[in-house]
Amino acid sequence: MALPPDATLSDAGEFGLIAELVAQFPQGEQVLVGPGDDAAVLRVRTGHVVVSTDLLVEGNHFRRDWASAEDVGHRAAAQNLSDINAMGGRAHSLTIGLAAPADLPVAWALDFARGFAEECGLVGASVVGGDLTRADTIVIAVTVIGACTQAPVLRSGAAPGDVVAITGRQGWAAGGLAVLGRGFRSPRALVEAYRRPEPPYDAGLVAAEAGATSMIDVSDGLLADAAHLANDSGVSIDLYPAAFEIPEPLQAVGAALNSDPMHLILGGGEDHSLLATFPDADAVPAGWIVVGSVAQTREGETPVVTVDGAPYDGPAGWTHF
Repeated sequence: MALPPDATLSDAGEFGLIAELVAQFPQGEQVLVGPGDDAAVLRVRTGHVVVSTDLLVEGNHFRRDWASAEDVGHRAAAQNLSDINAMGGRAHSLTIGLAAPADLPVAWALDFARGFAEECGLVGASVVGGDLTRADTIVIAVTVIGACTQAPVLRSGAAPGDVVAITGRQGWAAGGLAVLGRGFRSPRALVEAYRRPEPPYDAGLVAAEAGATSMIDVSDGLLADAAHLANDSGVSIDLYPAAFEIPEPLQAVGAALNSDPMHLILGGGEDHSLLATFPDADAVPAGWIVVGSVAQTREGETPVVTVDGAPYDGPAGWTHF
């Protein structure tokens, strides 16, 4: 069905839009039955199946005046693909639920699908199904399925004496969000980092094979996600700010906002860097930097995350409620 360039979802109708969207998503060799039936059928050869679900709500997780539909597609895919990466696995299949107003342009939905498919292509993953419905605002629900060929790396395996290491950009997306929130569009590198994160997709498997004892995708903020490792492992974590290099764009934002750019690194999320613990510094793979240590939690105390041995009173990250 040929749709006019200014067609809305209401003009296209549910099945017309589905046909247009399905055409955006190539299918991988693991797909036995893709979009169009009651459910997809996937081939799982070996290893463990890993599954994760995320939501994006317009006005809460993205704004159309800050990011294009294609950008939103990249972001929606990246945050889900990164969750599988954080388990030491590789994503291979995804489903998308899209709720949207009837007057949303079809072009927005197709651009979103194009960005989503491009991001999935970076890891060889396929969109194998989904659902559409009407809503007052755009809501995107994504489920991702992947596989681990070795035991998945959990959040609960950190032990006293481990080192804490990170890979990937950290603080860039937070810097871009801070810039956009003040009505600016530069430094452009940070704005683009917010619009289209660049998760280190190959690093999760590398870390797992190197013996990572715990791992997490940094989506809500470095301190907040380090706290998940600490709480789930029953340990305390100390982070070393001096271990981080502060890139020039973050320095520029700090100077413009009269704030310490380290706050963006420690409190920022959505770059989808990986934070992991390893038995010792010799086990840390190339491309990772040691940024902290793991210690025994004192008897009668709860696990804590400190910065240079002291409580941190700056922003620790995003909370949904």
